[in-house]
Amino acid sequence: MRMISRDAVTEIEIRRSRFICAVGRVSTEDAAAAFIAERRREHRAATHNCTAYVLGEHAELGKSSDDGEPAGTAGVPMMEVLHRRGLTDTVAVVTRYFGGVKLGAGGLVRAYGQAVAVALDAVGAVERLPVTVVTVEVDHVAAGRFVGDLHGRGYRLGEVRYGAGVAQDVLVPDTELAAFAAWAAEATAGRAVLTEGASTYVEVPVDEGG
Repeated sequence: MRMISRDAVTEIEIRRSRFICAVGRVSTEDAAAAFIAERRREHRAATHNCTAYVLGEHAELGKSSDDGEPAGTAGVPMMEVLHRRGLTDTVAVVTRYFGGVKLGAGGLVRAYGQAVAVALDAVGAVERLPVTVVTVEVDHVAAGRFVGDLHGRGYRLGEVRYGAGVAQDVLVPDTELAAFAAWAAEATAGRAVLTEGASTYVEVPVDEGG
């Protein structure tokens, strides 16, 4: 799952019209509706508050509104930008303050799409990846070097507990569980005891240029 890294508001001006785009992270239709309602309250004097959102693990839920702009010139291009970026659980509201110059249908499509694209570029995206919390128990002698090796390999670490040995929680991508177990055994000369625990998610920044 890919979503924006954070909420944000950006603004562009096209032929004297102001296009203010607010993007937000949401996980339900109620949350998307609340986000949209808040933007409309804040900009109740605006000419238009056009909207689009996508939800669900596969972006299977979505809705858009032209809010008085000619049909298909605002909400649809906004939605298309969200889909092109592969995003889900994301809402966008573009507020337009008319500047006195009509843009035409093609101009509106470009303007609303650009407004969303600028906001998305500003916040970047993250990918939500499934991981398993693996508890690795090692003796105190091996612990320091082993934890250093974990950092060196880029693993995210959770809670650490000290007792007769050291129990370190490691967030391991589900696709790497077998490889991690093999590496941990080799790195500790077979002294590590691994216990798989809860499943959760981590967010990893998306390199759009990669």
